[in-house]
Amino acid sequence: MDPRVETTTLDNGLAVTTVALPHLHTAVCALFIKVGSRFETPADNGLSHFTEHMLFRGTEQFPTSLALNTAVERLGSTLHAETGRDYSLFQLALEPELLPQAIAVLGELLARPRFSDIELERALILEEINEDYDEQGVEINADDIARGLAFDAHPLGQRIIGPRSNVERFSLADVRRHFTTFYGARNANLCCTGPIDHNAVVEAAAKALSAMPAGQRADVLAAPPMPPGPLLQHVKDAGSQTSLSIVFRAIPELDPAYVALIALLRVLDDGMSTRLHYTLADQKGLAYSIHAAIEPLADAALFEIAGATANAKVPALVRELLALLDGLRKGQVTDDELAKARVRYRYETLASIDDASAMAGWFGGTALYYPPPTLTERLAQMAAVTVDDVVRVASQVLAPENLAIAAVGSLSRARLGELRETVTAWR
Repeated sequence: MDPRVETTTLDNGLAVTTVALPHLHTAVCALFIKVGSRFETPADNGLSHFTEHMLFRGTEQFPTSLALNTAVERLGSTLHAETGRDYSLFQLALEPELLPQAIAVLGELLARPRFSDIELERALILEEINEDYDEQGVEINADDIARGLAFDAHPLGQRIIGPRSNVERFSLADVRRHFTTFYGARNANLCCTGPIDHNAVVEAAAKALSAMPAGQRADVLAAPPMPPGPLLQHVKDAGSQTSLSIVFRAIPELDPAYVALIALLRVLDDGMSTRLHYTLADQKGLAYSIHAAIEPLADAALFEIAGATANAKVPALVRELLALLDGLRKGQVTDDELAKARVRYRYETLASIDDASAMAGWFGGTALYYPPPTLTERLAQMAAVTVDDVVRVASQVLAPENLAIAAVGSLSRARLGELRETVTAWR
């Protein structure tokens, strides 16, 4: 069940972790950096994402973006990168025999970036920003709006991509300052997964990443208490549908009750027979697509329900959804539902052992903040969850004071009033 996980720390402070998955035929090389939107001030918001983009603009050995991407693709891979709230990721998936070359590319990327063509990259990011704003410059991304409500002025409420005004003025000096502050070896984890040898990976990492400056581990500003809910923000947007992001501030992954929160999520939404889809979509026709998820953060979490529906159906959809959640809070959880949730959780845990990328995220990304539990421990925790545990965490999390809703669409005054009344009356 549990793969062999080994970690060696290089002289410069870089943690090198391997997860042995000898049954696989491909490997993943992933570098996790403890930097993201939660580490930014309002003036710097978006700079982590901007810096990640600029790293694709070439290095000393690969002086252009074309040369860099060609070198990666000659390994049969693609350089995947993403910026989140808690960390940023650079990852390559490829044949195990080519892992040293992949580590060498990451070493070149992190030690000798050129940061060229800033205006070209700026233009691309501004195009990316356009997806989240209307023609008048009003933000229409319901997910980001809801997170802004849930975290208020804390950096966790900031958009990962940042505001247009910041992206328009970021300079090379800003990029280099941010890179120097956060892209140090002590603030990163290299995690390689697949049919690999730990000592060989450490040797390759020591050769390729020794030039990475040590730097310092970034301090995390603790997640704030949520402003008292329920909170509702409507943004008018043309179209026949309204997008909804309904979030509850939830307990963090280190909380002993977190596994019960996962069970609660699966009782609500884990397949077409569970309550969310069956009741609201299949039986009542209030939404074609609606789903729930948990976004875990280092010291907080969001329990999110997202979907879209015809403008006229928005109040009814929210009213019926809150009624569903009431049932969970009041103990309407069955042994059969929990048993099914356990079976599906076990399957997905087993499936993760066949997913080199998932194993890298768990044993590399999570480890930036705390030691990740083993898979066996996770399954044992789920097996011990009771119906009472699920009801208890439902009552704790699915409460009006934890609720924030963003609705983006063309709601009439009457529909908006009905929606507000539904939300504020929920107890």
